[in-house]
Amino acid sequence: MSLRHASAYSRGCGRCGWRKTVVTSRRRFLKLGGGLAVSFALPLSLSWPALNVEAAGEAGAGSSDARASAKSQDAAQVSAWLAIDKRGNVTLYAGKVELGTGVQTALAQLVAEELDVPIESVTVSMGDTSVAVDQGPTIGSLSMRVSTLPVRRAAATARAHIVVEASKVMGVPVNQLLTRDAHVYESADSGRTMAYSDLIPEEWATLPVDETVVMKEPRAFAVIGKPVPRLELPAKVAGAHTYLQNVRLPGMVHARVIHPPLNGATLATVDRKSVADMPGLIDVVVKQNFVAVVCEQEYQAVSASRALTVEWTLPKNAIDGTAVYDAMRAEQGFDAELRKNGDADASFEQSSKRLSATYRTPYLTHGSIGPSCGVADVKPDFAIVWSATQGSFPLRDAIAVLIGMSKDKVRVVWTEGAGCYGHNGADDASAEAALLSQALGRPVRVQWMRNDEHGWDPKCPAAEAQIKGSVSADGKVESWSYTMSTPTHISRPMGSAGNLLPGRLMGLPPKPIRIGGDHCARTLYHFPNERVAVRWLPDGPLRPSAMRGLGAVANTFANESFLDELASLAGRDPIEFRITHLSDERAIAVLQEVKAASNWNVRRAHVGKADASVREGVGVAFAELEPGGAYVASVCCVEVDVHSGETRVTCVFVAHDCGLIVNPDGLRNQIQGCVIQTLSRSLKEEVRFNRKEMLSLDWASYPILRFSELPSEVTISLVNRVDRSPVGAGEPTALTIAPAVGNAIFHATGVRLRKTPFTAEEFKAAQKA
Repeated sequence: MSLRHASAYSRGCGRCGWRKTVVTSRRRFLKLGGGLAVSFALPLSLSWPALNVEAAGEAGAGSSDARASAKSQDAAQVSAWLAIDKRGNVTLYAGKVELGTGVQTALAQLVAEELDVPIESVTVSMGDTSVAVDQGPTIGSLSMRVSTLPVRRAAATARAHIVVEASKVMGVPVNQLLTRDAHVYESADSGRTMAYSDLIPEEWATLPVDETVVMKEPRAFAVIGKPVPRLELPAKVAGAHTYLQNVRLPGMVHARVIHPPLNGATLATVDRKSVADMPGLIDVVVKQNFVAVVCEQEYQAVSASRALTVEWTLPKNAIDGTAVYDAMRAEQGFDAELRKNGDADASFEQSSKRLSATYRTPYLTHGSIGPSCGVADVKPDFAIVWSATQGSFPLRDAIAVLIGMSKDKVRVVWTEGAGCYGHNGADDASAEAALLSQALGRPVRVQWMRNDEHGWDPKCPAAEAQIKGSVSADGKVESWSYTMSTPTHISRPMGSAGNLLPGRLMGLPPKPIRIGGDHCARTLYHFPNERVAVRWLPDGPLRPSAMRGLGAVANTFANESFLDELASLAGRDPIEFRITHLSDERAIAVLQEVKAASNWNVRRAHVGKADASVREGVGVAFAELEPGGAYVASVCCVEVDVHSGETRVTCVFVAHDCGLIVNPDGLRNQIQGCVIQTLSRSLKEEVRFNRKEMLSLDWASYPILRFSELPSEVTISLVNRVDRSPVGAGEPTALTIAPAVGNAIFHATGVRLRKTPFTAEEFKAAQKA
């Protein structure tokens, strides 16, 4: 859900452009929207030409000029990024994709700004391996961080060369020409003007991006920093947007994959006769542990998948989900020291004020509201795969290996799916479709069911942090010892067929890699005696991979919660205690801003009666998403029923600094969504399984936050650093929510919760401890 803001007003530093947004209450939002009814008419089929976007040699819709239509994929060439057609329409070919973050609109703003064209004329083509620049997957809050300078430079280079071309044609010196709305004007009041589309330089196809080109100063921005409405939303609201789930191809058939009951299970028997008489059945495809039914119509495939008799052999080393952390401690890990200052162990042993604690986060599923889908058409000499992947190029390379085809013969066309922050089942469903299409020689659509999505998307892995710390007589941290135990947080395709679910089911080994578990294990705080390490573990019982924030969420939960414990031990205010240990001015600034925005001192003083059954508390947390990422400080207010153990988050305040803000509305939307999703993770979500099967296969067994459980208010303070490059905003706020809520629960009740989710059962158990 995206909450609607009621008003915005400026406060604070004019140089930085601080801006505070008060989001309207849920009740007011519902009242305002109570009379709105929206009808959707989803397209059920699409013709092949509508799907088969222009080939690599074409530059954009309507382009007929050879100079405009020459297309490179070399990021050092302007034509790799941009094309201008005869009607003046501009196409940006981005390797990044839209996941609901608004990056498509933000990228269009960059082009419109530097090229001086109306944003309405900019189309952003995303994630098509036949035309896009390979920018790697859309992950890690990196899209704007890695795209802003290349896109701006390409657009600025194009504009500069168009002006040079106009100078030649018009016979006017370059310094007497201006640009506006895709036209070049003579600065003298002569009225002479030329359209960009008539000035594409002859050398456009080989025009290199000028790394030294002069780009606009922030004071000249007309589009960057403005609240431009999302470009793709009108079609979504009108029901005209094409989601991957709506894609239909001529001659396409439908498949359902019958996944094992548990990771590591192997196929024992398949009784093909059990579905032999099913209507529409085309084939039962079996490749080692990969089993699928293919039918003419979709519901026929659903029926056949339910009727097919399949027996599995369960893995001998299966564990019960309740024993996850015991199993983790018993694993042989690989220790990597990340930071060492002084002697943390000796300082801890000598201290009279010291604490030790263990913090845990469980396995989580991404829980995409719409289950994953994949469509593929594999011919003997080429393949096209439509996918909602977050990484078109690494998926292309992995599918090429899976189907035994060279990657230059495989094309992945990104098509928006249900959306996901992290690695859900999109890549796997697409690979399954490719494998089945190759087997049948026909276009195949694979649509996962809810139990497939919950049961078989790669999971955010469980993690455990062990921490020891002490404070000195002057109320400062004297020692800090931190070890995070976790599997890798990445198993994306990365060009490896074994990283795809069908590849694994066919016995292909995954690509070994250790990424993500160490994110934000090191903090920005200064401690005289400190040791930080990560203990890398094997994959564990469930297939691990990226979820919003990766290991930074688990690490920040542990770090910021334990720092709060030390602040309490030292008798210090939690915000002031943090500032005491910081030297980074931007870190201090967001803490000071969230303190002011939340009216921290007054709220902390108003905690209700000690004997009240429902008690109020206020907690804070801070993080920077790795070096060079966004700075975020959050304050959460809670109400805790000490008898039932139920917790409700009533208000959330966020101070956010991600450098230059390209689209403030898009940024607010990201922060709001991040708050809500992470509250759900913090309060409710945990994957459950036993030795025989997955138990969290639907919304009843894996509940998420309901509308009625949302905070009454979300207040966001944006810090616009116009002198800094923009960095991503998709993940940073997620790091701070769980520790802020946990710290607020402690403030309200004196009960410290060291494992998420903060359920009533967890509270009661900690209350008795």
